[in-house]
Amino acid sequence: MSAEATNPATPGPVTGAAARWRARIDLRRLGRAALLGPAARDRMPDAIGHVAEAHRAHHPDADLEPLRRAWVLAESSHRGQMRKSGEPYITHPLAVTLILAELGAETTTLTASLLHDTVEDTEVTLDQVGEEFGAEVRFLVDGVTKLEKVDYGAAAEPETFRKMLVATGNDVRVMSIKLADRLHNMRTLGVMRPEKQARIAKVTRDVLIPLAERLGVQALKTELEDLVFAILHPEEYEHTRELIVDNASRADDPLAEIADEVRSVLREAGIPAEVVIRPRHFVSVHRVARKRGRLRGADFGRLLVLVGEDADCYGVLGELHTCMTPVVSEFKDFIAVPKFNLYQSLHTAVARGDGQVVEVLIRTHQMHKVAEAGVVALGNPYASPADTSEAPGASTGAGADEERVDPTRPGWLSRLLDWQAAAPDADTFWSTLREDLAQDREITVFRPDGGTLGLPEGATCVDAAYAQYGEDAHACLGARVNGRLATLSTVLKDGDTVQLLMGQDPAAEPSKEWLDHAHTPAARIAIQRWIATHPSHETPEEIAERDVTAAATTEDLRAGRGDANPFRVSAAEPSVADTPDSVGRIIADPPTSDNPAAERPGAAVALIDQSGATVRLAGCCTPVPPDEITGFAVRGGVVTVHRVECAAVARMKSVGRTEVGVRWGDTAGCRVTLFAESFGRPHLLADLTEAMAGEGAEIVSATVEPPSQQRVRHTYTVELPDAARLPSLMRAMRNVAGVYDVSRAQTPGA
Repeated sequence: MSAEATNPATPGPVTGAAARWRARIDLRRLGRAALLGPAARDRMPDAIGHVAEAHRAHHPDADLEPLRRAWVLAESSHRGQMRKSGEPYITHPLAVTLILAELGAETTTLTASLLHDTVEDTEVTLDQVGEEFGAEVRFLVDGVTKLEKVDYGAAAEPETFRKMLVATGNDVRVMSIKLADRLHNMRTLGVMRPEKQARIAKVTRDVLIPLAERLGVQALKTELEDLVFAILHPEEYEHTRELIVDNASRADDPLAEIADEVRSVLREAGIPAEVVIRPRHFVSVHRVARKRGRLRGADFGRLLVLVGEDADCYGVLGELHTCMTPVVSEFKDFIAVPKFNLYQSLHTAVARGDGQVVEVLIRTHQMHKVAEAGVVALGNPYASPADTSEAPGASTGAGADEERVDPTRPGWLSRLLDWQAAAPDADTFWSTLREDLAQDREITVFRPDGGTLGLPEGATCVDAAYAQYGEDAHACLGARVNGRLATLSTVLKDGDTVQLLMGQDPAAEPSKEWLDHAHTPAARIAIQRWIATHPSHETPEEIAERDVTAAATTEDLRAGRGDANPFRVSAAEPSVADTPDSVGRIIADPPTSDNPAAERPGAAVALIDQSGATVRLAGCCTPVPPDEITGFAVRGGVVTVHRVECAAVARMKSVGRTEVGVRWGDTAGCRVTLFAESFGRPHLLADLTEAMAGEGAEIVSATVEPPSQQRVRHTYTVELPDAARLPSLMRAMRNVAGVYDVSRAQTPGA
């Protein structure tokens, strides 16, 4: 089946500054005319007249001389070569260039497009291209030139894409040419064997279409989708085509009726606007049919409202929502928050009296141009602001081997370039590229310094660590998300603020469990490469060394408190490597009392209005003044006092326990349990306990877990002579070098 024959009709013409679409020209006729030879040097050859016309529509002052010279070289170089369809080969670069011209590409891109196959398929060399047309054109032609199968074998295709992506990282115009090249090849794919059609269509689906989406080139993306649909799913394609044909034969057109009503509303409101009907392409109709079942007339297209200024977009929205029935759930503002591929538009929907819903897109003419052409519409990224349509000085630009900086390079492309360099082989690169491109939504998270990280939807703190630090992320110990401690497996949401907690050991190692939480190729490749180069687990010597380190921390703690509060060390416990849940405990002897709160002089006292009741402060949340508290009666006439936010309060309420009113007495002392999170370092415990003693805190008990990934967790139960000194104590503990968090206990402690 010919892909060209099944290609859906091109979109209807859109007037104004948005874009100028033309019916497809007869490329075969033009190709035969080209064989007659180049025209006189003083005029444009007839064969590229359509290209020149399309180019001048977007760039009225463009210098067409480079195009004329490129045509002469391309036509003479490809003369005698034929495509498998039987057409002269020159029709292919001509068609690719026309596609780009209609999208608004500038002259340098069109020049390179005409020459894009000369180095690959003729005797023309890159040096000759550079001498004749300059370094910019040379770089673009080199970027889209395939690597030889004789040199790379089965890896030729993935390595060609790798080369092309690296070039795209320096100049996005490389990928613009490749996308137009693939579109024309897909249009004429019907002459290939069915199995080759399917193979090319799958690569187009998995790689080229996602790239077109990410670069914002919707005009190319939608037609590529339809061509792939026709080849890989011919039955569904044919069914969808029949639905579209049947709808076109309807006597009534709800889209046209709503369009007339919208024009009337905006005319009365005094808002200059152009209202056009945008038929859905085949894949879009197929998706809507699967989602909604039976299709109605309004499902086959959308209304596009084009205005002059950003403010007019919101004016149109207000008028539509005032005069018609809006479907609030369908509203999206991609003007205030553009998509990662530059797309901007307001999306809304209005309901007709018969229940049909019409989707409406509202955007400026410039937004529409970018929405259709994406990065192609941005022109030459190296031209000055006063000369964005041309690149007359391109030949004096950076050489092909020099570093090039493209201001249009999006964040996702930067990430892709980062991980592709670490891919160990072509197969890993190829499979990972497809996985990466399948993640088609992006979120933005913020760093504490105000910087941002662009990540795919579903990314975790592990992904954020490797996106920010590369392989140095092996030393990541944890993270704060929106100011709160979070595990590295935490899934991030758009707009989150992420602070990564990094250790200082250059030999730090990632956890194998991180692979379960890594979604970005950069994170997965870095972790897998480390694992591949460190296959062994801990040796007995390493375990023994870690036990000695744990014993050393005991000495630090003793040194910190001296003889004022002697500690004893619990009996040795199994290795952490053998029993993951075990911890080595350093425990102080707590005082023994049935009612510690009542017997400690100066301790905080909670009062109740019940005679004969004993009050005890709950150990699960260690309430202290001025915490808001509540009480519950337990056995033996005892009332336990909890902080109101304690998890135990909710549990007791759920089983019907009655709350008892309690309040703080006049005494100000308190006992409280604190958790401290820190990095491991020598003398840390001595410094920490010294800081606590300086605030007048008496340590009642302490538990210190063995270091894990250089991260140490401490639990302290302390007594303070005055509850008001608790904030000062916690600040003093946080100020100890290596301590990154101190918090109140929320669950039962040691």
